[in-house]
Amino acid sequence: MSQPILVAKNVNLAFGGVVAADHINFELNAGERLAVIGQNGAGKTTFINICTGYLRPNSGQIFFNGQEITGKTPRSIVRLGLGRSFQLPQLFVEHTVTQCMEISAAARMGNLSILKPLSKSVNSNEIMETLELVGLKEHANELAGALPEGHKKLLDVAMTLMLNPKLIIMDEPTSGVSSDDKHALMALVMQALEERKVTSWFVEHDVDIVSQYATRVAAWISGKIAADGAPSDVLNNLQIRKEVLGDISC
Repeated sequence: MSQPILVAKNVNLAFGGVVAADHINFELNAGERLAVIGQNGAGKTTFINICTGYLRPNSGQIFFNGQEITGKTPRSIVRLGLGRSFQLPQLFVEHTVTQCMEISAAARMGNLSILKPLSKSVNSNEIMETLELVGLKEHANELAGALPEGHKKLLDVAMTLMLNPKLIIMDEPTSGVSSDDKHALMALVMQALEERKVTSWFVEHDVDIVSQYATRVAAWISGKIAADGAPSDVLNNLQIRKEVLGDISC
């Protein structure tokens, strides 16, 4: 059985009287494709922010690859191999796709310098291979800010891959993408992550996407993991169908 790549032990965080993470115990195994579902305000993004260093819990511990990362900075956590893409892609919108990739690659290697051109500081073959992996090679010379929303999402993931992560957490990777393009985007992303042997955890509201691309689902309600298991088990759970998926027939 795979060893846990990320472990949370009794993690708790409250904002005033609102408990956003209610003594969470959680393990994610290497190689899993975890989908996290839940209504807005359920605590999904708060827990991601704790795991990636943007928030510090009131109590509890987070371990990544066997090393405690509780309270570490986002930058130091990224260096350990925990990458993240955001609901709103974090791009250098006035730069080309290739330049965005070069910045990410140079940051990984510590080669960012005003005295040396980016193109001379990075491996251009690695960049082109990664862009091809996510279907963006033909857009390499386009401005990042001019890309369609789905391509911006793919570039955000590609830039994260340039950091050589062991785990990528994706916050709503298909939000803002047309329903016709969602499955094509997720297929490219999951194929790329499988090719690079990267474990994935993604927040998603589209049940069809969850059913097709997740190997495991965790459903959040009021700062707690209310159900965690195989997609069919969680998505057919009566409480989850009623309180998370909004099925009024339950």
